[in-house]
Amino acid sequence: MLLVILMALVIPIWMAKFNLHNIPTAVAEIIVGIVLGVSGFNWVDTSNSQLSFLSNLGVIILIFLSGMEIEFDLFKKKQDSQINPVKIALLSFLGIAAFSIFLGWILSILGLFKDMLLASIIFMTVALGVVIATLKEKEILSKSIGQSILLTAVLGEVVPLLGLTIYASIHGGDAEKLWLIILLFVAAIVLLIRFKRPYLWFNKITKQTTQIDIRLAFFLIFVLVSIAEKVGAENILGAFLAGMVMKLLEPSEATKDKLTSIGYGFFIPFFFIMTGAKLNLKSLFTNQSALLLLPILVLAFFVSKVPAVLTYLKYFTKRNALAGGLLTATTITIVLPTLQVARKLNAISKTQSDAFTLAAIITCIAGPIIFNSLFKLAPEDKIKEKVLIYGANVFSVAVGQELHDKWYSVEMITDDQEAYNTYKSRVKSLKYCNNVLAINEFNYDIVASSGSDDERNYEFAKKAKQAGVSRVIVRQKQPEANRIAELTQLDIEVFNGYSARTSAMRALIESPAFYEILTDSDNILYDVKIRNHRYAGHQLMDLSFIDKITVSRIKRDGEWLAPHGTTVLEVGDEIVYTGKVEDADMIRELLTKEN
Repeated sequence: MLLVILMALVIPIWMAKFNLHNIPTAVAEIIVGIVLGVSGFNWVDTSNSQLSFLSNLGVIILIFLSGMEIEFDLFKKKQDSQINPVKIALLSFLGIAAFSIFLGWILSILGLFKDMLLASIIFMTVALGVVIATLKEKEILSKSIGQSILLTAVLGEVVPLLGLTIYASIHGGDAEKLWLIILLFVAAIVLLIRFKRPYLWFNKITKQTTQIDIRLAFFLIFVLVSIAEKVGAENILGAFLAGMVMKLLEPSEATKDKLTSIGYGFFIPFFFIMTGAKLNLKSLFTNQSALLLLPILVLAFFVSKVPAVLTYLKYFTKRNALAGGLLTATTITIVLPTLQVARKLNAISKTQSDAFTLAAIITCIAGPIIFNSLFKLAPEDKIKEKVLIYGANVFSVAVGQELHDKWYSVEMITDDQEAYNTYKSRVKSLKYCNNVLAINEFNYDIVASSGSDDERNYEFAKKAKQAGVSRVIVRQKQPEANRIAELTQLDIEVFNGYSARTSAMRALIESPAFYEILTDSDNILYDVKIRNHRYAGHQLMDLSFIDKITVSRIKRDGEWLAPHGTTVLEVGDEIVYTGKVEDADMIRELLTKEN
């Protein structure tokens, strides 16, 4: 156990030292396990019950965290009519499933692997965790192509899990109890309803010595895993549902970080290292039929994902479509538990299982490397936020032109023909629309309603918010108290020119230095939300770039904090800082990079 824990510590250190960023950590852990196990020095006892227990718990927590990775907002968010990630993912996976069944049938016909259903389940799997890590590294997880690949991977994890449960029930002689799996889903729904409201209260009373959010997570895991085993389902299906329930409870970033730390910091390395330790390459390479099977399996993993490439080609560039499709060929997390189940049912030999495992490892190495080599950010993917400004006037045109084009993609729209004729030569993105209130789809991150008519601005802002836009700003020249209260309740931000000018004049009189910061063209004032987990848990004074900026305020959980050198940052913190334009840009990019 000490040896496994030591390897779990040094593997990421070695990978960082030798700059092996393209290889997933899980694959490196399996390779080290191969060296330590029966294929190598045989220093790790694979029959050790304690190591087996930790390995089994590791895979359960791995699948739980995979369930927590599903972004349910993707299914609710209004998408552009031409690029709908949900539709793209469904079409891609239906093709993958069909190809997987066909490939399973081919292997069966050729006598290379008799169990067609098991092969089909394995071929349609996608390593969700590896895909997410790769997409985050490219910073495209929130883009259309990133969402399409992500949802394809989600289906490549959920559907095979359900298929494995049905397969195990049939081959385990419990087919007549298959309907009991419904109880597992009912239990998940009951737990979600039961803890939805109390969970908000838990966040208020949790302490360092109680960690109620983490205790609840493990309670969900063990309840649903226990029910899964009792009704004849696979325990990993229970773990996956537990992750989905936890995600729907909307845990804070701190809770997600703690669960990720517990899982990937301790339990999950046991699973991957022990998987490698049990892998018997000696018997694999001495078995000619299994050795012949290996390249065929690697090819099948990639060929089964051809439908994803063909689907992506309709919506994205050829280069990116090929890269995204090949990334979905990456598989390991569901393959390994599936092989464990198959071995328990004696549906697969140890040598065949090793061949599938080694083929999956090869896809995990090749998939991300090919993706990183082929994928190229499209111009629209480099833009951080898409902004729509309604209304063309002196004020709105000036704002649109001054927004940093590195961070914002700005479009303007007006229903005033005279204003359109006046500004169309100055604003390339300006469009005329006779009836803006008839617009139903808002594929934007920020909408600013800044026309000349307060009532029209009010109606357009409400329309945008109802369409699912996360940030909506409305300009009101003469706002009424009731309207401001209504807009605030709808989470719509109100801008009043008179108040802004008054505040600016007061700042000029009381704090001329602050006013200079606002209007300085060499230095810039930034408001940035931390998304990069690399900086979570660090004190302000320990940041490598802290000498280049001045941090004014930090907003956390809706409250403003006075920053000190010893202030520890958290993911989700909103930082207001000033600095030279080039430094401020670089630091914003570092802090907002999702990883």
